[in-house]
Amino acid sequence: MKIIEKVEAIKQQELTATENLEQMYSIIEEKNNDINAFVELDLQRAQKVAENIDNRIKNNEDTGKLAGLVIGIKCNINVEDLIVSAASPTLKEYIGSYNATVINRIIEEDGVIVGLTNMDEFAAGSSTETSMYGPTNNPSAPGHIPGGSSGGSAAAIAAGMCDIALGSDTGGSIRNPASHCGVMGFKPTYGMVSRQGLLDLSMSLDQIGPFANDTTGIALMLDVITGYDPYDTTTIKKETSPFIDDTKTTSLENTTVGIVKEFMDVTDDKINNVVNKSIDQLSDLGADIKELTFEDINLGLPTYYLINYVEFFSATRKYDGRKYGERIEEVCGPEVARRIEIGSYISQKEFSGKYYKKALQARSLIRNDFNDLLSNVDVIAGPTVPKLPHKIGEEIDTMDMYAYDILTVLANITGIPASSMKSGLVDDIPVGLQLQAKPEEDHKILSTMSALENN
Repeated sequence: MKIIEKVEAIKQQELTATENLEQMYSIIEEKNNDINAFVELDLQRAQKVAENIDNRIKNNEDTGKLAGLVIGIKCNINVEDLIVSAASPTLKEYIGSYNATVINRIIEEDGVIVGLTNMDEFAAGSSTETSMYGPTNNPSAPGHIPGGSSGGSAAAIAAGMCDIALGSDTGGSIRNPASHCGVMGFKPTYGMVSRQGLLDLSMSLDQIGPFANDTTGIALMLDVITGYDPYDTTTIKKETSPFIDDTKTTSLENTTVGIVKEFMDVTDDKINNVVNKSIDQLSDLGADIKELTFEDINLGLPTYYLINYVEFFSATRKYDGRKYGERIEEVCGPEVARRIEIGSYISQKEFSGKYYKKALQARSLIRNDFNDLLSNVDVIAGPTVPKLPHKIGEEIDTMDMYAYDILTVLANITGIPASSMKSGLVDDIPVGLQLQAKPEEDHKILSTMSALENN
């Protein structure tokens, strides 16, 4: 049953919101000890919400777009009265005093928030191994990392613990775990979704987005969370057509898909073989395939991380032990400490021109060149992650960990929309197909995903 069909079933009371919640919660009880996708549950409040939805339906009252769907939320997004820790000892006792804008919108549309999901500490990682709650196991490749930093949300979807989950994406933190767990993940255009209430890793790069097992789940959540927010000045004032309409796409006639040689060059051959089959399918659906080159690919990671370090250092200055629990430098893990230390160093006046300002110049170059790349195509298709996920606990060099992000950081640097969906399996491990498009052309990505899903 697709997510949109489940909503209709709930509205027709063929399945009640309460029954849906009970089914999901039973899966959480059965699997979460092993998977560690959810780090906090709010069953009592969720039950009240579900009962209210069922009562309103029985009374022929209107219900929202997400009526009765069970939703998981990454634990760096503020949910009132839950511990919003960002998986860090720094905030281990921080109870959300308000709802993020996206949470209010989910509540208004009758989504049933069941709890908060695991993540890398302060979203600093690509494996969900840096969490104070311990690592998350990959339900689709047991014993392997689920990716990160939104690994708990991706794993929750892959394990059937919720209908839709929210994550945040700074350099691939939605798409990376979506690829490793074999689910769909969507990073909207920067500014399409409010970040008010998100604990920032890097304010100029971060974007909240959804995970689901099918495009109707992605579309429903995008229809709920996108739109202007007066509390977030980066949001775009623009009305968009319903994303749910994109999920009916079956043909890619009059669509041009770009394939970038350099994206394939840095990716393992086995992954390329699977992704190429998806590209062949795009062609079979009527798309015109166009080969492209992007010589700036090696600029992506250093540009991204230099900006990330400085903005993360700035964002963490409020965690000084006076208002928000512990002083971050005294309790954080090694990856967070590394980013703070480097960010502090390159923020100093004598170094900012040498590193940070040059990174901003490189960002402008990458943005211009990537916009040129997109100028004659509707979407770019390619691998999401260049290599398979390592095993949980396996020693891996810092630069090798950062290398997971080489294909995903470009969308954050440029602010464009991007997604990942399952392309196939390599050694029984899911690999993802990444789709990218021009800024504010999120609909083209979802339509392309839908065409692949519907055939």
